[in-house]
Amino acid sequence: MTISLSDYEAGKPYVGDYEADLLALQTRLAHIQVAHIVHRKRAIVLFEGWDAAGKGGIIQRMCADWDPRNFEVWPIKAPTEEELDRHFLWRFWQKLPAKGDIAVFDRSWYGRVLVERVEGYASEAEWKRGYDEINEFEAQQADSGTTIVKLFLHVTQAEQDKRLKDRLDHPWKRWKTGLEDYRNREKRAAYQEAMRDMFKRTDTRWGRWTIIDGNDKKAARIAALTAIAEQLEAQVDMTPPVLDPEIEKVARAALGLPPTPAP
Repeated sequence: MTISLSDYEAGKPYVGDYEADLLALQTRLAHIQVAHIVHRKRAIVLFEGWDAAGKGGIIQRMCADWDPRNFEVWPIKAPTEEELDRHFLWRFWQKLPAKGDIAVFDRSWYGRVLVERVEGYASEAEWKRGYDEINEFEAQQADSGTTIVKLFLHVTQAEQDKRLKDRLDHPWKRWKTGLEDYRNREKRAAYQEAMRDMFKRTDTRWGRWTIIDGNDKKAARIAALTAIAEQLEAQVDMTPPVLDPEIEKVARAALGLPPTPAP
């Protein structure tokens, strides 16, 4: 399937009870995390997208009811000198989830074929080789039982500019903006070309891309959380864990509850 970002620019306002629907999704995601813990299932949820597209807001709401002991959010920034001395995927191997855990990547290894390509941090040979390296890396994770959810948040230039302006005007949002936002903005056409190639080369059967129209924040959050929930649920047994009879017996005695009726 060919992915075209222009198909995700409607920005239609969310129709429905946003707060109620968000709460229901957060409860659903909490149950999904428990299922991963109980069944010792690993998952990766990664986010790519334009600056100010809403990745952070979605991640914040996704993790709101999760047990912090069994997930980690990794904000990916420029590699360190130590990381630059090694293969570009080395630093991501250090962050992969253990059994029962979910790893969330705010940007990811796709920097190789996006920012590193556009900004010239990787040679043409390196970023072209990166597609196969990324596909093989993700296939290894999927073959070992890890669920991979890949989301891309898209906003138009006009909407991005509106949000960048808001970050300038709002004193408690200024920390979110930097010079790189504007350097990237000036190269939007080059990034769009890189994104087209990325979708074409890395939309695999074990790692499908889900594109989210981010032009309305509420609609984007509901769409993203729904997609994440559906994809994670499809790969884990959602049957609630059975209560251990011995634990129940001891608990009932300790709490002064009557014994469990015989069947």
